[in-house]
Amino acid sequence: MNEIFHNLYEMTAFSNIIAEPQFLIMYAIAFILLYLGIKKQYEPLLLVPIAFGVLLANFPGGEMGVIQADENGMVNIHGVMKNIWEMPLHDIAHEMGLMNFIYYMLIKTGFLPPIIFMGVGALTDFGPMLRNLRLSIFGAAAQLGIFTVLLVALLMGFTPKEAASLGIIGGADGPTAIFTTIKLAPHLLGPIAIAAYSYMALVPVIIPLVVNLLCTKKELSINMKEQEKKYPSKTEIKNLTVLKIVFPIVVTTVVALFVPSAVPLIGMLMFGNLVKEIGANTSRLFDAASNSIMNAATIFLGLSVGATMTAEAFLNLTTIGIVIGGFLAFALSIAGGILFVKVVNLFSKKKINPLIGATGLSAVPMASRVANEIALKYDPKNHVLQYCMASNISGVIGSAVAAGVLISFLG
Repeated sequence: MNEIFHNLYEMTAFSNIIAEPQFLIMYAIAFILLYLGIKKQYEPLLLVPIAFGVLLANFPGGEMGVIQADENGMVNIHGVMKNIWEMPLHDIAHEMGLMNFIYYMLIKTGFLPPIIFMGVGALTDFGPMLRNLRLSIFGAAAQLGIFTVLLVALLMGFTPKEAASLGIIGGADGPTAIFTTIKLAPHLLGPIAIAAYSYMALVPVIIPLVVNLLCTKKELSINMKEQEKKYPSKTEIKNLTVLKIVFPIVVTTVVALFVPSAVPLIGMLMFGNLVKEIGANTSRLFDAASNSIMNAATIFLGLSVGATMTAEAFLNLTTIGIVIGGFLAFALSIAGGILFVKVVNLFSKKKINPLIGATGLSAVPMASRVANEIALKYDPKNHVLQYCMASNISGVIGSAVAAGVLISFLG
């Protein structure tokens, strides 16, 4: 009878958890992420799949955790080293489990990030940016965090490729971070993806933190509509519909000529936007890109990225450095946009609310919504959403181009 009870006990996960209590830390992290996604509603479409992937990956014996390949593509499977790129997909599924099959087929190949960018493009309206084109420059200024943290990471001992993959978290764009890391430092994909998506979800916390440190009440009370009335724009868009169709074609062409390595992201982003703007003739393509394809891609991306966060992969100094560096990159990107607005305001009669600079990230449209809420606290009539979207949307393009530049120089 004792033997039966012993076998039953060994069959459960309790013995492994008692032997390796670090699993409890990972469960706590998963529950916190689930709480933020479900209760606080911080990017639930991303955070809930990621959090549940973390939970699934850390049940001993469940075989749902992703086994990361090293720099040479070697993985340890039951004590035997194998080259992951020489294994057929059905062998990966059989020997390593479902989540590894999804991860190496869809994520590690670089397939899903451009697909998600297509969906993002289909959901994006470039109208606010085109109406306020001068504000789009703050999307470029907000890339400061990427290159600053890259330099800091080099000083900390990271290789140039690892430093670039860490810095790209400052772009606040999960697919861009994943795509860049796949190209430059695939062995760091798990912690970098987790950090990027976690900080994207924490935009409602991080933006107010940086804004309160750098901005005064007077600056945050600048009313953009009043500024427009005082100093009306001399440029008038006569046919916005045509411009919105031409824009994705022109941007793709220009980026392809100057930064070819950014084409997989920018090209798919602009294609998704183009089928949206054409209208009824491509409505079925728009519906597929923005709904079924986008939703399926988000599910697979979230679960498999979460599954990379095993106790073994996450609880180490490198990962802790990535988490700290990612936060620094994120905060510096927000600060860069704010400080650039302050500089512009020194030389311009037409003042700009610093919140517009704070939204030069890729976290669309959450960053803009958060900034608008901050502005309304200081002035209930000060709606800055459409102005923030101009900077916010340009940040998507800016981070993808920055990723392309890094890949071109270091890839």
